[in-house]
Amino acid sequence: MSGDSAGPLIFLVAGEPSGDMLGGRLMAALKTRAGGRIRFAGVGGARMIAEGLNSLFPMRELSVMGYLEVVPKIPHLLARIRETASAARARRPAALVTIDSPDFSFRVARRLADEGIPRIHYVAPQVWAHRPGRAATIARFLDHLLALLPFEPPYFEAVGLPCSFVGHAVVEEGADGGDGRGFRARHGIAPDAPLVCLLPGSRHGEVSRLLPVMEAALARLAGRFRGLQAVVPVVDTVASAVTEHARRWPVETHVVAGQQEKYDAFAAADVALAASGTVALELAIAGVPMVITYIWNPLTAWAARRMIRVPYACLVNLLLDRPVVPELLQENCRPDTLAEAVAALLSDGAARAAQTADARRAVEGLGLGGPPPSQRAADVILGIIDEASP
Repeated sequence: MSGDSAGPLIFLVAGEPSGDMLGGRLMAALKTRAGGRIRFAGVGGARMIAEGLNSLFPMRELSVMGYLEVVPKIPHLLARIRETASAARARRPAALVTIDSPDFSFRVARRLADEGIPRIHYVAPQVWAHRPGRAATIARFLDHLLALLPFEPPYFEAVGLPCSFVGHAVVEEGADGGDGRGFRARHGIAPDAPLVCLLPGSRHGEVSRLLPVMEAALARLAGRFRGLQAVVPVVDTVASAVTEHARRWPVETHVVAGQQEKYDAFAAADVALAASGTVALELAIAGVPMVITYIWNPLTAWAARRMIRVPYACLVNLLLDRPVVPELLQENCRPDTLAEAVAALLSDGAARAAQTADARRAVEGLGLGGPPPSQRAADVILGIIDEASP
């Protein structure tokens, strides 16, 4: 491995909390795989700082979303891009590893195009879903890509960019470690009471669109399933809004916070009704049969229908290439359709078992049960550094 007696220097860049989580796990794996002989510099958040990174500046400066929020901060973001690239150039790391946040990460990587520093990006852009021509553009300024999904490498290898499937970070999060019996006891839910887990999302817009429909669907279900209760795991950003809304729901509802409480709720639930997203993989790992739904704002929905090139929104269905999990999106996200799909699972044990078995196979394809994705990513990075060593 290149580097001084303390080991090679890896310059890491993460721009949002999910990237910080990936970066923290990656740093821990790199330290283990390198026997502690490794150094870090770059930009990251709390998880990466806890692993030994001295961040150039607070990562939260990069965690901006939405057109109206981003535009006034463009000059500052451009200055941070220049600062990050200059710091990497000055430190001469054994590798640059950028993590997700492509709008920031790719601009840093481009600025280091002629420096002889291996440029590795963690989390492949979803060119399989839209903008396939982007793969060739990315190949011009990256040396290697680390993919979360098993079908992604061919899209990039076809344009000459080496790409390694390392597995999805969700398999390291412990979603299958919940205590359902303890959860029901703590919250006064009878062992035989039907329990629906509702997951309306983590952003105010999606929550405000989905909660009223979920409430109306619950009202329909309450008339069919005696003693029905609901649980809603929430994140801090929407906790108060969900709690206020759930007070008027037609069934007893438990709003819970925290990752372990969420996984306990999964273990206790009979079925989940969830906003489309990574949570579908968590539910698959936890063995919870699910119905996936979503409502985009009209403009986003209009654009998506013209850009998206895949037949499914749910990653479980994409991985299996068949509709294992019901998807009720946009105009199909209605109280009657949601209630009917949830009722079909609640009343049919064989259907629940079939879906959870198929979903399990999907997440096993993401690395569940094998080497942790962070370890696989670390091995690829260290291999690249070895190859580049003089």
